[in-house]
Amino acid sequence: MENDTPVTVTGTREDAKDGKTVSTVRRTAKGYAKKYLTIFVGAIIAAIGLEIFLIPNNVIDGGVVGLSIMASALTGLPLGVFLVVLNLPFLYLGYKQIGKSFSIATLIAICFLSLWSAFFEPIEKLTADPFLAAIFGGIIDGIGVGLIIRAGGSLDGTEIVAIIMDKKSVFSVGEVVMFINLFILSSAGLLFGWDKAMYSLVAYFVISKMIDVVIKGLDESYAVMIVTNEYREITSALNDRLGRGVTLLHGEGGYTGDKKEVLYCVVTRLEVDKLKDIVLEKDAGAFVTINAVHDIVGGRFKKKSIH
Repeated sequence: MENDTPVTVTGTREDAKDGKTVSTVRRTAKGYAKKYLTIFVGAIIAAIGLEIFLIPNNVIDGGVVGLSIMASALTGLPLGVFLVVLNLPFLYLGYKQIGKSFSIATLIAICFLSLWSAFFEPIEKLTADPFLAAIFGGIIDGIGVGLIIRAGGSLDGTEIVAIIMDKKSVFSVGEVVMFINLFILSSAGLLFGWDKAMYSLVAYFVISKMIDVVIKGLDESYAVMIVTNEYREITSALNDRLGRGVTLLHGEGGYTGDKKEVLYCVVTRLEVDKLKDIVLEKDAGAFVTINAVHDIVGGRFKKKSIH
């Protein structure tokens, strides 16, 4: 009997451990499958935007994709060749400076885009109007690139350079990317003509905005912090009238030393104005800060519509 108890307990613990391991492996595999499926779909969409709209009208994107389009036009070689070759040095930098996961996702995204670019290249363009091509091609390409970035990859090696330079210089990522792309778009003017360079600038702007939409979402969320003495009333009103949970934080005035209660809440863009009305109705002297939230993981937050 003395030997039975340890055996039973050990077996139970081992079973629980194995179950946890299996569950973790399943979650990890599901996460990887979702990630690379998103990259695969994003590459298809980006290739459609490039090959059906932008490239046939000599309108280019920025970064390495833009350089690859120009190199392909000059040499007659497939776009995919230059996408891979020109990105290789940047992939090495990304592996050294940013991480293995990012580099692998980026390499896979570039390979997918190269393959789908070759697939869509023979298809006839949908419009000969460069302005329409810049708008619709930019929208479609931006959606594809945004999906790839959201999945943790990239198509543009210049972004890797910008991230590294941001750490080692006074210039921000945006400033570095803008400088590089001004040089690339100027080169497009020399190759395709200045009118096409201006259309390319329009396309670049549309692509950037669409990437933001895909990454942040159409219905943005906002984190709100409220410093108030009427925290119970405001908490109750936010729960009842917005259906939002509120976290209570205990603070202290830095100058006066007075005890302060701080409410933390996440709402949608459509709920921001109503939240302000509720807070000011309960405490006209409340101090409120509102910041955009790019992503939410966990918790019970659900986006709702205001009626």
